[in-house]
Parts: sequence; C-alpha cells; structure tokens
Amino acid sequence: MAKINVKDTEITIISVEEKDYISLTDMANAKESESRAADIIKNWIRARYTLEFLGTWEQINNPNFKVVEFDHFKTQAGLPNFVLSVSEWIEKTNAIGIIVKKGKYGGTYAHKDIAFEFGSAISVPFKLYLITEFQRLKEEEQKQLGWTAKRELAKLNYHIHTDAIKHNLIPKELSSQQTSIIYANEADVLNVALFGITAKQWREANP
Repeated sequence: MAKINVKDTEITIISVEEKDYISLTDMANAKESESRAADIIKNWIRARYTLEFLGTWEQINNPNFKVVEFDHFKTQAGLPNFVLSVSEWIEKTNAIGIIVKKGKYGGTYAHKDIAFEFGSAISVPFKLYLITEFQRLKEEEQKQLGWTAKRELAKLNYHIHTDAIKHNLIPKELSSQQTSIIYANEADVLNVALFGITAKQWREANP
C-alpha cells in the first residue's frame, strides 16, 4: 500500500496481483464529502461512455469477462431508470478492473487505467495532478528497487572478494586480529580504486 497527495487529498494505492489499484473513494472525496463519494462513483459508472470504456478495458485485459452481460448493461445505459452499482457490475460481468475492499482500507478501487479516467469526473486538473503524482511515486519506487538490487549485488560480490582473500592471501599461522587487518587493507584497495578514498576516510567525511 502507498499514498499520494493530490490537491490536498490523500489517495490510497494498493497492489493487486502486482498491479496498481487506486482508491476511487478517496478521489471522490476530493469533490464531495465522504458521505457522497459512493453516489459520485455510482453516477459515473452508469454513464454510457463509462460503460463502454470499462467494457473495452475488460475485453482487452480480462479473458473471463462476460461480454453478453456487458452488452445488456450497455443497451440500458442512458435510460432514466437505469441504475448500476459497482458490486453489481463486478458480480454480473466478472470484471476485474474495479474491486471493492472491506476493512481498514476499504472502499472502491480501480486499476490505474480506469482510475485516471475517473479523474475526469472529479476535474481535468485533478486528473492531470493524479497522473503526475502517480508517475512520481513509480519513479521513486524504481530508484529504491535499483538501490536494493545494487546493494544485493555488492553483498554477493563482497563474499567472492573475501573468499578469494581467505584462500590466497592469508597464511594459516596469523591471528584473528592480523587476519582482519589484511581483509581491511584489501577492501581499501577496492575503495580507493573505485571511490578515491578509504573506508575510514569516508566515515570521517560522513559521520
């Protein structure tokens, strides 16, 4: 779970099967009070354009989508007496683009593609700020993943380095203290080669 701030509104993002789902409930709160959020989502999903968008998205991304049920809803869309809830949409069509969660972080969530489209129902500026903040979050996550991968790679290579020292440079008769000095000296050969300073110098410069 992650959170982004869009025009002073905190938006929750959760991961579902490694895909990002954004809280439509939080987004709707940016337009109206919390008590009205469900009505905003319900009015949005019953619109013909919305149903066509959702149905097309499901047909592209969901092999188990029930197209016949979708066609039924589409023919009813726009009629004065047509009413559709998110739960009914999910249940009748086997949709996966929108989900309803219970509990602490409960509410209506949608795949990012759909959530961005819902942003237009809040306002055009809100939609653009949402996309910008979401992209910023993803960039930060990628940086963190890159750092973690480099750190793990460094740990693996460090074991290769220390094993090489142990088997090739350290006589058996040396004490533990003498052995540690050799390890430190060899490590500093790499530190100086790569960074231009020893580990001690780096610690003193970065307390």
